[in-house]
Amino acid sequence: MAVNEGGRARRRLSTAERREQLLSVGARLFSESPYDDVWIEQVAEIAGVSRGLLYHYFPTKRDFFAAVVERESERMLRMTAAAPGVRVREQLTAGLDAYLEYVEAHAHGYRAFHRADAAGDRSVRRVYRRALAAQERQILAALAADPEFGPVLEARPDTRLAVRGWLAFTTAVCLEWLRGAELGRKQVRDLCARALLGVLTP
Repeated sequence: MAVNEGGRARRRLSTAERREQLLSVGARLFSESPYDDVWIEQVAEIAGVSRGLLYHYFPTKRDFFAAVVERESERMLRMTAAAPGVRVREQLTAGLDAYLEYVEAHAHGYRAFHRADAAGDRSVRRVYRRALAAQERQILAALAADPEFGPVLEARPDTRLAVRGWLAFTTAVCLEWLRGAELGRKQVRDLCARALLGVLTP
């Protein structure tokens, strides 16, 4: 146990808890400022740890930002995973509800994730683009397994591009929503759902 300034015992964080704490701080800072304007010293100060301890978890700033991006990607993929055997139309509303719940609850992480493509570091951009590709594959797999959209996927070579465009559209809508656009979650959900069905329906 450590002791804080008031003399009270303070529980030491486990390795996993400390890593999560650092990533949460990083998500907030990277969501508020461009990559080049975030300093590792800021992260360490806010988290109440030494710079050396932070470097123990993440050897470089590049590694740290990449970990923030990967963490948010994993969260999004988990929350929007398709339910096997359920029609796309039936689970689209629920999937978007889960996605928007994530966006709202983890706004800092969501913004930080989508700042990665503008980062000057090529390796960070690769992490971001791999994450987007994983989202795209998840959607395409659900469409391929669906009796309604599976044949569309086979017949139309532009479907992959349409899904990629829809992901970009949904991202833009969600970022605008977080900036305070006068739309409720249901309106955002229905807008995104109509957009996907519109590009997929023959």
